[in-house]
Amino acid sequence: MAPVTQLTCVACGAVAPTDAMTCPACGPEGTLDVHYDLDAARVAFARDLEDPALTGVWRYRALLPVADDGPRPPLQVGPTPLLRLDPARAPGGFRALWVKDDGRLPTASFKDRATSVAVARALEAGAPGLLCASTGNAASSLAGFCAAAGLRAVILVPRSAPRAKLAQLLVYGAELFPVAGTYDDAFDLSLPAAEALGLMLRSTGVNPYLAEGKKTGALELAEQFAWDLPEWIAVSVGDGCIVSGLYKGFKDLVAIGRIPRVPKLLGVQAAGSDALTRAWEAGLDAPAQVEAKTCADSISVDRPRDGRKALRAIRESGGAFLRVSDEAILAAMPALARASGVFSEPAGAAALAGLLRAKDEGLLDADTPCVAWVTGSGLKDADAAIRAAGGVPEPIEPTLEALEAALRARR
Repeated sequence: MAPVTQLTCVACGAVAPTDAMTCPACGPEGTLDVHYDLDAARVAFARDLEDPALTGVWRYRALLPVADDGPRPPLQVGPTPLLRLDPARAPGGFRALWVKDDGRLPTASFKDRATSVAVARALEAGAPGLLCASTGNAASSLAGFCAAAGLRAVILVPRSAPRAKLAQLLVYGAELFPVAGTYDDAFDLSLPAAEALGLMLRSTGVNPYLAEGKKTGALELAEQFAWDLPEWIAVSVGDGCIVSGLYKGFKDLVAIGRIPRVPKLLGVQAAGSDALTRAWEAGLDAPAQVEAKTCADSISVDRPRDGRKALRAIRESGGAFLRVSDEAILAAMPALARASGVFSEPAGAAALAGLLRAKDEGLLDADTPCVAWVTGSGLKDADAAIRAAGGVPEPIEPTLEALEAALRARR
């Protein structure tokens, strides 16, 4: 790795110790940026790209806060498929639309990128395990990676977490504690709980080094496009950690001379969980709290924990925030699946719903090169998928006549 030179507060700009979680002066509102020796990173990054033995996220170790020869969790993270949709079948008539399918990661969500770095750092430090609060995907990710690495995983989830995600946690053997409250209640408990139990905190909204794992999505995407990225990248947003992590990755690539510019980032929020969109529209640097309610549980957040970084990412990239209804999200799920074969959970399909709305609002047009980032598999929330597809048909009698009658009825 290139040496981490310092951490700086996104709120006040102060330099923090490299072992800090948040700014000592600003507290949880002062999330931290990780800075590297970029001259060293430039040389090491170019060298590592030529090494066929380096695969997945560790291909980009020159820009990650892990030792070059340090221990790694055994699960392979990346690369994930990048699919160009057939213009004749693409939703909205897009003629240059790609889908990045991170539902193909080991535990079926983008969160594996951050978890891989978190677990690698825990193994380096000799930590006994990790703790996180999550709506489901980060929890599933941590449970799976800790199981593979032989570490303890303590998980706090809101009572509304989908059963499919809870099933992953239980099968992986994590210590699961549903909280009688919201994700925000679970998050607030996670900070003192991790300290009391002596566990590393797996929270990108607090632990600055996890965003470095999330930025591997940007590094990987840029390489897949041979360093010539499309104009817009759309991603769903809850806490703001993914969009800010992607921005950090693109910004680091600009700094070491790999790409000429950061692409425009489209942050897509559910209309019922739109704290960051409201803040962006009002020109604020930090979001206020909302009472989140949406079918897209992965982005259902009352108070975004990485809001300042997310707002900065959108503004500095020249992008935009926008909101989409639950109806638009559910409609995007089958539209995406039938055009690409990618089965997405609601939060992932929100990226496509956002691009469709952005086109309607004139932010881009059908010829604009863009990427819809699918952040989680549809298997994470089968009930939502069935709802999106219109429900399961009633059974028919096991006769050819009954089948033919049912087929005629659908025409």
